[in-house]
Amino acid sequence: MDELDGRLLALLHDEPRVGVLEASRRLGVARGTVQARLDRLEARGVVTGWGPELDPAALGHPVTAFLSLEIRQAASGSGAEHGGHDAVAAHLATIPEVLEAHTTTGAGDLLVRVVARSNTDLQRVIDAVVASDAVVRCSTTIALATQVPYRTLPLAMAAGRSSGPAAGR
Repeated sequence: MDELDGRLLALLHDEPRVGVLEASRRLGVARGTVQARLDRLEARGVVTGWGPELDPAALGHPVTAFLSLEIRQAASGSGAEHGGHDAVAAHLATIPEVLEAHTTTGAGDLLVRVVARSNTDLQRVIDAVVASDAVVRCSTTIALATQVPYRTLPLAMAAGRSSGPAAGR
């Protein structure tokens, strides 16, 4: 990452539909430079997708909650269906309201972000999550407001500033 990569990512963040030619014009570099930078950022896994960002609230799911799950650990040599992270992850992947799940340290084994249509509907989502025999306990925290939404651009901009103009060459 360098300063040009950061400027390119900022432009794409602000205007995701801008084309390579227009990006090159706005950044003052050749079209081939922009395309090569994008290809490199994708190959390195910095850019992971080009799809639209969706708002769960606009899709009718304004309630966000975080579930901390304690899971039954798979016994050595036993099938994954009896417990463990993989079994629970496979189960969670079948529930549309599960937006993400992360293995964690501490009291819980998995932290799961879910959405629901209402607080009453949240109970249905939680019931679906804990329907797995591998889930031993669930603790729920309802988000009241989003103070800082999920973001990565500030991180990319800081990486571009810290690595200098010779980065990636």
